[in-house]
Amino acid sequence: MSQLQAEAERRHRLITRTLPLALLAVVAFVVGASVGAPGSPEKDAAQRFTDAWAAGDFPAMYSELNPASKARVGRGEFASAYREAERVATVRSLEPGSAQDPGSDGGHTAVAVPLSVSTVAFGRFENEIILPFADGGVEWGPSLVFPGLRRGEHLEGEIELAPRAAILARDGTPLAEGPAEAREHPLGTAAIDVTGEVGTASEEDLPRLARQGFAADTPVGISGLERAFNARLAGKPGGSLLAASEDGGATRVVAQSEPEPGVPVKTTIDPELQESAVAALAGRAGGIAVLDSRNGDVRALAGQAYSAPQPPGSTFKMVTTAAALQKGVLSMDDEFEITNGVNVGGRFINNANGEYCGGTLRQAFAESCNADFAPLGPKIGNDGMVEMAERFGFNSPPTLYAPRIVHQVDPAESTIPTEIGTEVDLGVSAIGQGEVLATPLEMATVAQTIANEGVRQPTSIVNNKKLRPHAKPVRVMSKKLAGELTELMIGVVTEGTGTAGAIPEAQVAGKTGTAELGPKPGQENKENPVQIKDAWFAAFAPAEKARLAVGVLLIEAEAAGGEVAAPAAAQVLSAGL
Repeated sequence: MSQLQAEAERRHRLITRTLPLALLAVVAFVVGASVGAPGSPEKDAAQRFTDAWAAGDFPAMYSELNPASKARVGRGEFASAYREAERVATVRSLEPGSAQDPGSDGGHTAVAVPLSVSTVAFGRFENEIILPFADGGVEWGPSLVFPGLRRGEHLEGEIELAPRAAILARDGTPLAEGPAEAREHPLGTAAIDVTGEVGTASEEDLPRLARQGFAADTPVGISGLERAFNARLAGKPGGSLLAASEDGGATRVVAQSEPEPGVPVKTTIDPELQESAVAALAGRAGGIAVLDSRNGDVRALAGQAYSAPQPPGSTFKMVTTAAALQKGVLSMDDEFEITNGVNVGGRFINNANGEYCGGTLRQAFAESCNADFAPLGPKIGNDGMVEMAERFGFNSPPTLYAPRIVHQVDPAESTIPTEIGTEVDLGVSAIGQGEVLATPLEMATVAQTIANEGVRQPTSIVNNKKLRPHAKPVRVMSKKLAGELTELMIGVVTEGTGTAGAIPEAQVAGKTGTAELGPKPGQENKENPVQIKDAWFAAFAPAEKARLAVGVLLIEAEAAGGEVAAPAAAQVLSAGL
């Protein structure tokens, strides 16, 4: 090998040995630059600030302020400023982007962070917040409460309300229409029991309404369907979100949108039946509920039809009789002693007015003999009584509309204790006294179930499919048992306590009730005190292939259910048939 060749070989070996070391050095330099190089504390702080903002974590935001800013504004004032800005802007959500590299703003290091803001009244828009930094933290000022504000500006909102939609009867007749501040009811006051009213919101509703874009003085639904469906009926507000100058200078538009009109709510209400129910109640304390016997839809509601539950009195004997017949502790062929009362668990329970009655089951049911039905309570037992009542709908909220709506109106539950208690308690509950409580809507549902061959239907008050209750029909009893109860209820109207509930248009099947609530004032110490009474009647018609079911309650009535509640039910059923 020549000297020249030997030198070339030596250089090749040297290069081969040193190349991996050089590559390692380059890699180490790159990694060191990416991992060990100093970052931007301002950029990181700006990202933490806006991420906390999006989460509503005001304490975390406040912790990013510099000492001078914290000296000027306290934690509470700081949080209140952001909450007020969210209220004015009707903010739904705020989504920050990635903080930008630091720049300069008014002599301070500043970091811009893009923000996407979604609002109720002013739509969705993109903007940025520019956060100035000094002395190791955010140099905070009031203009930082909302993206797009400049120094010396504050937020103002000009809300434009949408036209309020109508509430309609099942045939399209308006029950309530017109603007919120001048709502009209073409049927007159008869419709208000269903639609409710528009007015000034309660203090507890103001925060929720503010989030929906409604100012405190905006007329909104305060009762009934107007309240339950306020968001749907009111539509979505629009308007302009403004940046107003503190020194009276020019005002800028930050965001703007058009209002979206409300959407009508179509109900299941029958206008003629609604007028009839209100007329039958005649301004008295109480309520009337009318249902379609076939599908459970609400056809009319008057007064306290689904609120203020009261002891249902002997109308509850429909439930007791169903439970007793189903358990086999009672049969249609049973006969009872003629008596004026009975001892149950050591307590003597009188028949109404101390009357003597009994005989066949048909006669005892027609005359509503407490002496024959109170003893059934202990025979049925706690579990049997509660189970049957709950299958009829007790201890569950009324199914007037979809579950997401119910909490806004809170229809009252009809209730029975899950642990009723002693034999006496069971006996008293069996005749609808004690701690059993029901609304006219619930007792109409009991009648509807029997009329519908033992199947309880959801009691929807709206026709819009998405707003209807999600509940399914419930088989409460057999068709045979429902037929036996129908036979007993016909006897009440043809020859018993409910003859005033009869109508010429069809055969009515019903059950009267008179609940005793205690002595009238001044009667407490008398041997036979005059009792405060609630009058009840629950019925359906025609008895065969029923079309309507009704529940009537007259609170503190001067007479028994058969005398005052039954005629009111007859008036309504005649109008509907």
